[in-house]
Amino acid sequence: MKPPYTIEVMINHLRQLVINSTILFVVLFAISYAEAAPLKVLHLSLSAAETGFDPVMTSDLNTAAIEEQIFEPLLTYDYLVRPVKLVPRLAQGMPVITDHGKTWLFTLKKGVYFSPDPVFKGKRREVRAQDVAYTIMRFMDPKNRSPYKFLVDHKIVGLDQLGERAKKTGHFDYDANVPGLEVVGPYQLKIHLTGTDYNFGHAMAQPMFGIVAREVIENYAGDTASHPVGTGPYMIGKWIRSASISLIKNPNFRDEVWQFTSTDPSDQDIIRRMTGKKIPQIDEVDLQIVEESQSAYLSFLKGELDVFGVPGQFAPIVLTGNQLKPKLKEQGIQLTRLVDPAITYYFINIQDPILGGMSVQRIALRRAILMSINDEEMIRVIYKGQAFREAFPIPEGVNGHDQHYQSLIQYNPKEANDLLDTMGFMRGSDGYRRQPDGGPLYVKYTTSLTSQDRDLEEIMKKSLDHIGIHFVSEKLKFPEIIRAERQCRVAMRLSSWIADYPDGDNFMQLWYGPHTHENNASCYQNSQWDKLYEKTEMLPDSPERDDIYKQLARLLEIDGVTKVSTSHIRNVLIQPWVVGYKAHPILPSTWSYLDIDTKQEAH
Repeated sequence: MKPPYTIEVMINHLRQLVINSTILFVVLFAISYAEAAPLKVLHLSLSAAETGFDPVMTSDLNTAAIEEQIFEPLLTYDYLVRPVKLVPRLAQGMPVITDHGKTWLFTLKKGVYFSPDPVFKGKRREVRAQDVAYTIMRFMDPKNRSPYKFLVDHKIVGLDQLGERAKKTGHFDYDANVPGLEVVGPYQLKIHLTGTDYNFGHAMAQPMFGIVAREVIENYAGDTASHPVGTGPYMIGKWIRSASISLIKNPNFRDEVWQFTSTDPSDQDIIRRMTGKKIPQIDEVDLQIVEESQSAYLSFLKGELDVFGVPGQFAPIVLTGNQLKPKLKEQGIQLTRLVDPAITYYFINIQDPILGGMSVQRIALRRAILMSINDEEMIRVIYKGQAFREAFPIPEGVNGHDQHYQSLIQYNPKEANDLLDTMGFMRGSDGYRRQPDGGPLYVKYTTSLTSQDRDLEEIMKKSLDHIGIHFVSEKLKFPEIIRAERQCRVAMRLSSWIADYPDGDNFMQLWYGPHTHENNASCYQNSQWDKLYEKTEMLPDSPERDDIYKQLARLLEIDGVTKVSTSHIRNVLIQPWVVGYKAHPILPSTWSYLDIDTKQEAH
């Protein structure tokens, strides 16, 4: 039997109807909103695995590209302006520089918070000036063995002394007073340099100097590279090591809008479509580790990747001359090109038991090996014309470049063979040479695992065969190569370096003796070279400094340490639904400045 329909029952029924209607409205609104504003995901590939996300320890471009989005330094580079121009990032404005470039006063933006992390116990953690001082100090801690220590080495008053004490005691005192890192107030840091340096701002724009929180570093001691906590527009979402990385929006990121300007006519469409939009527009950056370029290109053609950096060997497939193939143009795919401020260079490890040492015989051996390499063949066969011969260690577009420099080490297998004969590296009955004492002679050549690396190996083997030296292949994953280089275990390799900032010092530091186990992969130790380099650190961009750079380049050739090989043209394909893309010569990534036109996106 039904209960009587009382007033109380009627009121309860009405309440339930209201609740149900509200739930239905919320659900319908959510569905409607989801249909109106689908999730924006930028799909990208990386050619090599990440090496971990502690900025102080980073040296590879792929990892730096991700850290650019997670961490923020004091300064950065304007997205559109060329030549590149420093602008504030975490700083409220550009630093106040006094005392002839020796004192730099930085004022931080207020209301900048680190991304959420359990270390903060549910509270928002604001960035303060002390965090900046701590971040800079970490570069001098011997335990971190930072490859970017050179940016502050011998430059900040009292910081070197603190590092030297730590080497002796085994403990870096982060509570010590460093005169050169003066915390003026909660949001102001005054940096006192040991000498005039008007380029110091470039150091403070590097993603490696992205600000970190001391309590995070100390809480995750020993595993800091697995726990990146920064202030950038993105934070790590899902991470499958050496396979895939998802970046998601940092919920604590401040309100910033896209407001870049440029007088370049080619930038005006980007400006029209992006100005006033909140940064970032893209909800997620999906990064897949795809070591083989063929696989990445096929994924791009299917619309599964939004941006594709074209390797040299793919140039004939996508380009006719310097123009995009008509078939790709018809699909709305865009092409952007620029000359990278970068070099590829062969280095030989001076500490290697077979190739190393500074005896006349070993120097002659290394020079002969470098003379056997045909760079023009590499440009033609491997890079398909998307590179050009570069002999100087400082590339085009970077202060200190010398376009007229002529290398002593030219491709000349006949002269290389004559030199080896003269020095007693005689051929055996098998046609291959032995050391003057009769011991085995070979070059262990290290590469990664890609198809391009296999092609490079073939050219290298052919070069060594021409001068009668055995070729031994060592294949490692990219993170393993970096570790081996820092331990001086790579005998010979074709490496590359792209400008972190547009100054020659960023390149010449690659052979500075004290940077062994950091960036000096050749493990080169020459007091004469080091003294000359140290002199350039005290000089501005000038003809005097350029003259010393030429001496340094010549010494590298005389000692058979390095042969600069090529510079490259960067070709990038962009899907038609990607909005706002412009290749940047310095910034390792610009994903937070982009948008996705979801109406045009492939499905």
